[in-house]
Amino acid sequence: MARSTSADVARASGVSRTTVSYVLNGRADASISAATRERVHEAARRLGYAPSAAARSLRTGRSDLVLCVLPDWPIGPVVDALLEHLTEELADRGMALLVHHGRDRRPLAELWRAVDVRAVVGLAPFAAADEAAMRRAGIDVLTTAAGAEGGPGPTAGAQERTGRLQVRHLAAAGHRTVGYAATTDPRVSAFAEQRLAGARAACVDLGLPAPSVREVDLEAPAAAAAVRAWRAEDPPVTAVAAYNDDVALAVLAGARAEGLEVPGDVAVVGVDDVPAARLAAPPLTTVAQSVDAQVAHLVARLVAHLDGDGPDGPAPPELLEVVVRSST
Repeated sequence: MARSTSADVARASGVSRTTVSYVLNGRADASISAATRERVHEAARRLGYAPSAAARSLRTGRSDLVLCVLPDWPIGPVVDALLEHLTEELADRGMALLVHHGRDRRPLAELWRAVDVRAVVGLAPFAAADEAAMRRAGIDVLTTAAGAEGGPGPTAGAQERTGRLQVRHLAAAGHRTVGYAATTDPRVSAFAEQRLAGARAACVDLGLPAPSVREVDLEAPAAAAAVRAWRAEDPPVTAVAAYNDDVALAVLAGARAEGLEVPGDVAVVGVDDVPAARLAAPPLTTVAQSVDAQVAHLVARLVAHLDGDGPDGPAPPELLEVVVRSST
């Protein structure tokens, strides 16, 4: 079915297109009776008419769209929270969020030139040429130092602290031989390297042997093979720090497949505190990140930027907490 136009609304309500424009754009200074205004609004509702984004941009001189560019990361709870908060905040200001995922390999310029946007938010730095071109086109550009998998913050330093916290928690529980379950996902290799570096540094600080590192696919047989190999070492690994909760849940499955008790034979700690961590058997100990606080910080920066106050402000919070459950 063809999209309704302002001309359709004008015919249905028996007024001119100019009157329709004045009514639907809220022109209080126009001398239009309340009855006529109601007739135009009723016709627009009945026809399902909505002004186009392009028309609004031409009328107001600015777009009501904000483009959020997601890097090629796995979509996780941080991104979900970010998009939800950002969508709500922009909706309150009469604006809409358009999301572009980095898996689309087309040049970014093809997108922002095809879609009239007011601002572009990047969770990772843009190429210098792309950013300069957007600014020349009058588009507000906001980037955030990304650190958490799939979302903004914490910073790279907090990634290392995450690995340190995992090992310190395991050592405090009496473990001296630690394994590290690395991810096989190349998209998060930078984060993985930082977390592993933190785990290694904590072992040095505590006088422990370096962690025994094994990649763990998210499949029970592969995880079982990794657990079997850890237990065959001399001395055997008694605790595993995993890259994130998904990998940790795989390690739990591998331990069950090997007939091992958790935490009696091997303790396991993850990162992110995903909902499934609380439902695991046994419930998973994890390092939780301050997702809500980090997302609120990014949204506040964007709103300030759109208001012309500039993107600068206090650094985002980097709250990390070990949530202790039965797996350790």
